Amino acid sequence: MFSDTQPASLDAHGDPSAFDAFRVREPAEVKSLLRSLMDRSVTINLNGSDGSAYATTLWTIDGGQGKLAFTADMMAPAVHRLVEADEAVAVGYLDQIKLQFEVADRMLVHGRQTCVLQAALPRELFRFQRRSAYRVRTLERGAPTAHFRHPAIPDMTLELRVLDVSVGGCALFMPADLPMVEPGIEINDCTIELDAGTLLRGTLLVHHVTSIQPEARGVRLGCELLNLEPEATRLLQRYIDQTQKRRRMMSLD
Repeated sequence: MFSDTQPASLDAHGDPSAFDAFRVREPAEVKSLLRSLMDRSVTINLNGSDGSAYATTLWTIDGGQGKLAFTADMMAPAVHRLVEADEAVAVGYLDQIKLQFEVADRMLVHGRQTCVLQAALPRELFRFQRRSAYRVRTLERGAPTAHFRHPAIPDMTLELRVLDVSVGGCALFMPADLPMVEPGIEINDCTIELDAGTLLRGTLLVHHVTSIQPEARGVRLGCELLNLEPEATRLLQRYIDQTQKRRRMMSLD
């Protein structure tokens, strides 16, 4: 499903709603993601239903006309096969985020010196995490925290800092002066607030407890995220994407 250049099979489960957590339909967000692909000259792999494939880049986005244009070599047989194919799907990457969308109404448009493959602006696209284990360090200024009752002491409410997060789990900082949470414990009714717009509710399964440097005065809880709603999964993916962008910009300052 997460092969580098091949599109994910969206009908593999026979349930159209199975991928709702990865679906982006808001027009402004769709255009923003496409613009990022274009501005960064990301390589986009076009895959035809007949087995044809062609590596290209996004050349223009015309929101008014509802059109996209990809760079194309009119002498390449694969380009002509893509035009004739029944269906075609585009796959490209923004850092660790895999973007996938349908490429409909394909036609070659010839200019005086260039040729482009024109297609309809997609109404939706899909975002997949390239590696489920990929984690981003949270931004400390946002004070991301996890709130839950201590599994062994129900009267004690804990508020632990989130050190990093992925689509499948997170790491929490457990201060040394608090009663320890043991590996294998399942923490229900946990609320994770990553920033003002990203609030997640679900269950944490503690997989391991790791010592940090002595001066940290605490340990790291490695947790798996369970029972997230589809919308929460989508919010988490968006947070990871935005955090990657912010850290990249910070490194350029």
